[in-house]
Amino acid sequence: MRPLAKLFFFASFLFLTLFLYMSLRDMKNTQLIFQTKNIFNFDNLTRFNLVQKLKKSDSAKEIKYILQWTNPKNVPFVYMLEGNKVFIEQKCEYTNCYVTSNKSLLGDVSKFDVIAFSGTEVVYWPVENLIPPKRSPHQKYAFTNIESADNYPLCSNKLDNFFNWTWTFRLDSETRWGYIIVRDANNNVIGPNKEMHWMRLQDMDPVSDKLSAQLKTKSRAAAWFVSNCWTRSRREGFADELQKALKPYDLKVDIYGTCGSYKCERDDEEACFQIIKRDYYFYLSFENSFSEDYVTEKLLSALKYNAIPIVYGGANYTRFMPDGIYLNARELGAVKLAKK
Repeated sequence: MRPLAKLFFFASFLFLTLFLYMSLRDMKNTQLIFQTKNIFNFDNLTRFNLVQKLKKSDSAKEIKYILQWTNPKNVPFVYMLEGNKVFIEQKCEYTNCYVTSNKSLLGDVSKFDVIAFSGTEVVYWPVENLIPPKRSPHQKYAFTNIESADNYPLCSNKLDNFFNWTWTFRLDSETRWGYIIVRDANNNVIGPNKEMHWMRLQDMDPVSDKLSAQLKTKSRAAAWFVSNCWTRSRREGFADELQKALKPYDLKVDIYGTCGSYKCERDDEEACFQIIKRDYYFYLSFENSFSEDYVTEKLLSALKYNAIPIVYGGANYTRFMPDGIYLNARELGAVKLAKK
């Protein structure tokens, strides 16, 4: 089969992306997008007025105070708002929580209901500097992290039984921080989960005439937008192997950004991604490190723009999308992937 004919053959795989294309929403719609603003020097009157205001907005519930113990400018704290504004904006079931980084707000850190620690700092802080001076039995200590555990491993027996809750991308966290959610045709959230029950492929909607017309504009094999050229996953090495494996078929991966020879202006990312939609059958959704359940917006870069994702990471990808609509680079290897 001629190379171009093979590309058109694999375009048929794209009908399988339609379900997720319609189901997955931009991560900005699935996460709390916050901004931190510190409040210092609360006097008794200010604190009294604050409590009265919160009680007025949620009079039936006791105010719960959440203290950011580590730097509020680091992730994920940088995405949080002061007070309870974010809980109201996101239409949460409970709006009686107050978030602050001001350790003096209640006069004693042991009075806070939750103390949260950013994982990107916890791994570097000496344990003796991390632990608050007092801890009340009612307090919950929460470990928060949206970065890969491979890049920020927490390995210290001194912190055994220290944290009560986790707020991370892991699907078994008490509270999840998700880059991606999966919705069904009725807009109900159905995943990702450790166990997913996907629709049968034959039950999915067929490709629309509009999408079929868009696929006919494609003429190039694969694209990759990347700026971090040295990663723990060694994805750049795999990309080099794939380039060599594709050469006999007169195909290649076009690498955009710092790590490649193709350029696209980052101040107009949407225009860059439209290139994927117009020209490319495949997109390299390569993660920078291997960690369970660590799947970022790189996957959406393919699905949202009508390309088949080639994944490379430490996750079980069937928790995020059905088998058959993606290619797993780690399972196939460069040579088999090129033959696909």
